[in-house]
Amino acid sequence: MSDDLENLEHKIDRLINFCARLQKENESLRGRESSLLKERSKLLEKNELARNRVEHMIVRLKGLNNEG
Repeated sequence: MSDDLENLEHKIDRLINFCARLQKENESLRGRESSLLKERSKLLEKNELARNRVEHMIVRLKGLNNEG
């Protein structure tokens, strides 16, 4: 019976360690997700600025074309 109890105790210890590792990994992944979402937001903003600039240039070029 003592061997069974020790075996169970060992399995529980391994399970506790595994859960701790998963919790650390989960925290790390959540931090990475947050960082990536911020980066995505910045890239979308830059993309919108670039699109607006290109559209403005097109309008100006069309205006120059109509003048000439």
